[in-house]
Parts: sequence; structure tokens; C-alpha cells
Amino acid sequence: MAQFDPNTLRFDAQGLIPCIAQDAVSGAVLMMAWMNAAAVARTLATGRVTYWSRSRQDFWVKGESSGHVQELVELRIDCDRDCLLALVRQTGPACHTNRAVCFYTALRDGAEVELMAPED
Repeated sequence: MAQFDPNTLRFDAQGLIPCIAQDAVSGAVLMMAWMNAAAVARTLATGRVTYWSRSRQDFWVKGESSGHVQELVELRIDCDRDCLLALVRQTGPACHTNRAVCFYTALRDGAEVELMAPED
């Protein structure tokens, strides 16, 4: 078994790779965010999922300000090495809109349907 090197992943021109967060127990797809090689390394070192904020150009440790922490259970790499899947234990809502998941809008019969309201 070879040691993992984050630099072996296929990053885009901005040095980023998409990461999908999925609840390790329920299987719910929670959110998608971006990582760079350092965010991947930090996630693996700390067990706290760390993304790269494109707007702030800085690390974003999920739950650092909200308390809605993502604890890493397992990090998976897709077959092309250009997308990650983080299996996590989610504390509180995953979405910044205070919803359980970011994918709360469905397209049905040509219309957008909101599937869940924000949590209290």
C-alpha cells in the first residue's frame, strides 16, 4: 500500500478539486465545495473537513464559525482522480442556509420546488 500524496490528484487550473460531502450513516449528499492540496492534507491530518474558500482565498474549516462540524470518516478519490468524496459525521445543518443539505431544490415539471425549509 503506497502512501497518499495530495499532489497526485488532478487539480483544475486554479489548483482546486471538487469535494462532495456525504453523510457516512444516512448516505445523504450534503454539499459540494472546493479543496486545494493543502486543504486535503489538513483534512487528513486533523480529521476536520477543511475546504478552500474561493471568495475569501483562505481555508474554511467546516463548522469553525457555525459549530456545524464535519468530522471525516473516510476520504475517497474518483477513478479520474479529479473529484473527492468525503464521508463525514455532520453536526447540525450542512448548508449555510441552515438546511440539512445544500441540495434542497428539485426541478419538477419545469419548476423549482423547495424540498426543505431552514432549520430553527
